Amino acid sequence: MKTKLIPVLLASALLASVPSLSFAQATPAAASQGQAGQVVLDASTRILTTLQQRRTEFRSNPAALRGFINGELTKTFDRDYAARLVLGVHGRGASDADVKLFADAMADNLMQRYGSALLEIQGKPSFRLKSEAPLPGNRGVKVSTELVRAGSEPTPVEYLMRNVNGQWKIFDVMIEGISYVQTFKNQFDAPLRQKSIKQVATELRSGSMQAAAGPAPRGK
Repeated sequence: MKTKLIPVLLASALLASVPSLSFAQATPAAASQGQAGQVVLDASTRILTTLQQRRTEFRSNPAALRGFINGELTKTFDRDYAARLVLGVHGRGASDADVKLFADAMADNLMQRYGSALLEIQGKPSFRLKSEAPLPGNRGVKVSTELVRAGSEPTPVEYLMRNVNGQWKIFDVMIEGISYVQTFKNQFDAPLRQKSIKQVATELRSGSMQAAAGPAPRGK
């Protein structure tokens, strides 16, 4: 199940990129309580609805699907900040340009590998908002939701968000307690001990290295 859930959730709220966003401390929360959760619900509803309405088109035109996803990536996800968290100690002192290169390459690799799974979700899934709570250290908020699908138990999904220039941006997603950031931080630790950020990004871009969001899809 997670093989399909990861790309859906990345696309619906996590798969996003904030252009030219540097690694800076989060600004003080300027939005009212509940606004971060509404950002998640609005993005999720918009993307899942569009995927259903344009499923036939996207199946016959993968470039259109990637274009749609990339467009959504600019709206809600703090991709460069998340990439800094994934890089961890390997990103200390790294330039914004190298971090962005890594963030873009990882997102592109994921979509090349898992993008078609977005079109295989059956029925009319929806997200249900459960709660919103502040993160320790004034780091932002945690928005707890459930992915609801007919015939299946609700899947708990938590979004970690921070306020950037008055807008709530997602920087991590936890599906059934499994963190997107921690998953990829563990995966890329060994390669980054041996290679530069730019080299790893280049291999991701070429496909010689894969970003695995879960078990490899069948046929891959």
